[in-house]
Amino acid sequence: MVAIEYRQRREQLMEKIGQGTAIFHSAPLAVMHNDVEYTFRQDSSFFYLTGFDEPDAVIVLAPHHKEHRFVLFVQPKDPDKEVWTGYRAGVEGAKERYGADEAYPITELNEKLPQYLLEADRIYYHFGRDRNFNETIVKIWQRLMTTYPKRGTGPIAIQDSGTILNPMRQIKSMAELELMRKAAAISVEAHNHAREFAKPGRYEYEIQAEMDYIFRKHGGNGPAYPSIIASGPNSCVLHYVENNRQLQDGDLLLIDAGCAYNYYNADITRTFPVNGQFTPEQKILYDIVLEAQEKAIAQVKPGNPYNQVHETAVRVLVEGLLDLGLLMGDIEEIIKEEKYKPFYMHRTGHWLGLDVHDVGVYQYGENPYPLQPGNVLTVEPGIYIGPTTKPVEGQPEIPDRWRGLGIRIEDDVLVTADGHDILTSGVPK
Repeated sequence: MVAIEYRQRREQLMEKIGQGTAIFHSAPLAVMHNDVEYTFRQDSSFFYLTGFDEPDAVIVLAPHHKEHRFVLFVQPKDPDKEVWTGYRAGVEGAKERYGADEAYPITELNEKLPQYLLEADRIYYHFGRDRNFNETIVKIWQRLMTTYPKRGTGPIAIQDSGTILNPMRQIKSMAELELMRKAAAISVEAHNHAREFAKPGRYEYEIQAEMDYIFRKHGGNGPAYPSIIASGPNSCVLHYVENNRQLQDGDLLLIDAGCAYNYYNADITRTFPVNGQFTPEQKILYDIVLEAQEKAIAQVKPGNPYNQVHETAVRVLVEGLLDLGLLMGDIEEIIKEEKYKPFYMHRTGHWLGLDVHDVGVYQYGENPYPLQPGNVLTVEPGIYIGPTTKPVEGQPEIPDRWRGLGIRIEDDVLVTADGHDILTSGVPK
């Protein structure tokens, strides 16, 4: 991503907030155990606006300020600490490399921040997981409010910055889509290799290792999320991550895995028989899920309401389960009362981008979000009949031959000007 892209995003955001001041806090360092930290991953909105990839930093966007519209508070250069934890941009690097109008050491935040709020009519800030920083913002705001009567200026409200920024992030630029296509292409290669590699006797973690290698080999950041390599009954656990079971002849293998590339993510699920041959029950359920996905993807087009994708998938799944006798009754009543939930308990997709479950609304009150060119969403219907799945009251008992079967098929779909583009179509279904 080039610097001009980040600058354009900041300019667009500042135009929207007008007389306000927006504040964004970097992600914290997370401790794995004792004094060992997880690999740092920047907050997505922070990265979206700057490309800055260090902890302990703060962005201030003050479009009303005469000189400093874009300010960064960062860790200063410190050769002794950099020997241990890596090189820092420092105050000068924040200006020279990242385009800040002004930069300060993070230790000066409490002293310097108020000057960028005095003329603001409100603060745009998302209250995140860092409670200490949340309290810092509230205390500065309260301090300014106590002197408001003397000045008649200053922020009289705090508004969640996501209400302004998230709609921007929902529409992907050409530069973003290039990165998402790269993440998808790497993920496609990993899935295709996994399908060839999987066979009875291998362990789930062996397949995970093969996929992780491909993610890294092509310059990816690694998995976009903990990979789900779920064989046999494990496929009925939606977020199964133990990945330690040995594959058995006759198993289905559900793989839900994607690569992160320069912070942008892919998210693919495929389900296939380990020995290459579906049993009759596996094939029947697979065909229902595949039809549900194909018809749901067909609803991805500009202007269509977001929930139409889910509703289409649900109807196909319910029709299939009715035909098999796993559900009974009036289809409209089953859908309205969600009597299908024991077999299909999640939504059919989510936004995708810098976050795997990316930001953005799905509906405004009773009005679903209308799909727009540049949206990227997953489409991922499934059927799960676990060893202990129980139907809702009044529904048929589940014959044993259906138990232990979990099937999900997921693709990443871009809304285009005249329809859609399946970014992950390179993995067979």
